[in-house]
Amino acid sequence: MKVTVIGTGYVGLVTGACLADVGNEVMCLDVDPARIAALKDGIVPIHEPGLPEIVGRCAAGGRLHFTTDTAEATAFAELQLICVGTPPDEDGSADLRYVLAAARSIAEHAHGYKAVVTKSTVPVGTGDRVAAALREVLESRGLEADFDVASNPEFLKEGAAVEDFMRPDRIVVGADTQRMVGLLRQLYAPFQRNHERMVVMDVKSAELTKYAANAMLATRISFMNEMANLAELLGADIEMVRKGIGSDPRIGFDFLYPGCGYGGSCFPKDVQALLRLSHGHEDGELRVLDAVHRANAAQKQVLPRKVLREFGGDIRGKRIAIWGLAFKPNTDDMREAPSRDIVRTLLDAGASISAYDPVARKEAERVMAGLPRLTLADSAMEAATGADALVVVTEWKEFRSPDFAQLKSVLKRPLVFDGRNIFDPATMRQLGFRYFGIGRP
Repeated sequence: MKVTVIGTGYVGLVTGACLADVGNEVMCLDVDPARIAALKDGIVPIHEPGLPEIVGRCAAGGRLHFTTDTAEATAFAELQLICVGTPPDEDGSADLRYVLAAARSIAEHAHGYKAVVTKSTVPVGTGDRVAAALREVLESRGLEADFDVASNPEFLKEGAAVEDFMRPDRIVVGADTQRMVGLLRQLYAPFQRNHERMVVMDVKSAELTKYAANAMLATRISFMNEMANLAELLGADIEMVRKGIGSDPRIGFDFLYPGCGYGGSCFPKDVQALLRLSHGHEDGELRVLDAVHRANAAQKQVLPRKVLREFGGDIRGKRIAIWGLAFKPNTDDMREAPSRDIVRTLLDAGASISAYDPVARKEAERVMAGLPRLTLADSAMEAATGADALVVVTEWKEFRSPDFAQLKSVLKRPLVFDGRNIFDPATMRQLGFRYFGIGRP
């Protein structure tokens, strides 16, 4: 099949590359000339394991193309996938300007039938607005409104997006015509050869499914974080509690790991957007989700409070090492990352920071530019050298089993605050460290 993908951000580039990798001919459109030029040169602007190899292979094979020409991209394929960003507006709602602009651009250049599919995470009712935008422009051109609109939300985890796309656990399709369903069934046939993974529903239900999925996962994280805080006060070990409740098949172990809060491009944005969507609906008020949002904001301050408490409330002149800046491992994404709140709070309290992340240094230089007393180290041990304490924020694999003897020797004090519980408390104490985890006695 021929497919046009509008937007070469995280979702668009992964989608386009993976579709091309199974034999489709894909054209990726973006309005950013520098990004398209880089992609044509084989430079992938995001960190995602396996993606550069697929992009290079498919581009060399003539199955993956990049352009800034809207007319060319619209004419290229009947199937048009909208994968542009929906950043939070000032009130927390999703900003749909780029989605609607993409729809209008399709209509401005369309000749004949177009199947317009929104993969961006959008509020319920966006499909109607996309259809209205298409119809308005087509009618202004004196053309028949020959199109279908569908919602096909993505469920990709950063750091494992290629694997998630190639081996999906479900493919949600919201469509109102058999023609559109048939096209998407053909598109996704290579990804569901073992068994049927496509779940077909109406457009609005598909749009809500994506928000509900992310809200549920965020809820599990915030619930475990609050349980961890309580466990610590009661002298219980949250890791033992996690194993106890996760063994129940009705609960399971996924997303039951306590830490220093969730971040990234999805959970914070989607939770806020869903809360905003519920405003004004008396019987649809999302009280639980509002608590999830507030609990997550509070959790990002748990580690700084531990540090301050250990130093008697005064960390002026202290040097704190930070391991991990990305919001999760295997990505360079720092959007809404807990590290940003933690670093800011410690700096505001008068400390200096030496931080290290295996991948996110360039992004850190951008988002943390201008922060006083912050240096970015080239290695984990360099960050820890001369520090009064180490704070682990992101659970990168290389942090799991460091040379503890060396770590102890380079720190001014053998003091570790483990925001992801990657170390065993008993082992750390045997090694001579003063150790603080999340929800651990």
